[in-house]
Amino acid sequence: MTISLSRRELLKRIGLGAAAVALPFPLSAAPVPIVSINRLLSVSDDTDQQRLAEWSSMVRDQARQLGSMTAGTRAVRIGELAVGTPYEAFTLEAYLREGGSPVQREPLALMLTRFDCVTLVESCLAIARASSAAAHPSWQQFGREVERMRYRGGRRRGYASRLHYFSEWISDGQSRGLVRDLGEDLGGVVDPRPLRFMTEHRGSYPALASDSVFREIGLMERRLDKQVRFMIPADRIPRAEDRIESGDVLAFATSIPGLDVSHAAFAYRDSSGTLRVLHAPLSGGAVEITRATLPEYVSNIRRATGILVARPLRG
Repeated sequence: MTISLSRRELLKRIGLGAAAVALPFPLSAAPVPIVSINRLLSVSDDTDQQRLAEWSSMVRDQARQLGSMTAGTRAVRIGELAVGTPYEAFTLEAYLREGGSPVQREPLALMLTRFDCVTLVESCLAIARASSAAAHPSWQQFGREVERMRYRGGRRRGYASRLHYFSEWISDGQSRGLVRDLGEDLGGVVDPRPLRFMTEHRGSYPALASDSVFREIGLMERRLDKQVRFMIPADRIPRAEDRIESGDVLAFATSIPGLDVSHAAFAYRDSSGTLRVLHAPLSGGAVEITRATLPEYVSNIRRATGILVARPLRG
């Protein structure tokens, strides 16, 4: 018999607590608001389009003033504008709750009025790239940039084509010139553990009720056994932090069996140069910049072992 646990109950059992928000599983018992499929495919709230126009314009104006900005500094500027935006989990799975099929092509979930930790990273980078390429990027251009990051090889197919493990999000993006993995350069060590969290928690993933999707996810996990993951251990972060730039993508490694990371965010240097974290946390419920420094933040996450770091490229 399969038992579905609430999100908080499962987090408690595996020792994460509310701070960990990037686990690759939509728990079926979680009380998540239903989002219409139309909402996922297009824009039903004018605020989304208004934000795209305003945020793109503001980051372009700043780039003109500074002469140039990297993809990362553009993205983190947009992240500053997003501070206070509500956290909302599992928006990418809404189509499944409405009866959609995980085998068919997955709807492209786009939103700028609420985020989880990964959709914040993707959305900020998508606006950064779209606003660099076009004076007034359209919602469709924004969507294409999100799609390039979110799906293996940039090709959106069924549920299994999504990059569910964030370490693969980094490696797949690096293979296509979207990011550069800095793990080895920053003194990272190899994390050799096999990733099996999804298949070992099948009951927590509604999409895995499909035997064919379950098999695809299992094959994906075994393929990732050949992928080398470099993780900067927590005690080495202070030695590496002067080489981490504002706008670098951070993924927080975890000791949870079968899982690579438990959260994703941006590195953020404040006006004094102190390295902090810009992220969408479950605890607190809105996009924020931490008061804690990056090393302090990592030390406060239960079962955190270190960080993965990727530098955004224009792509």
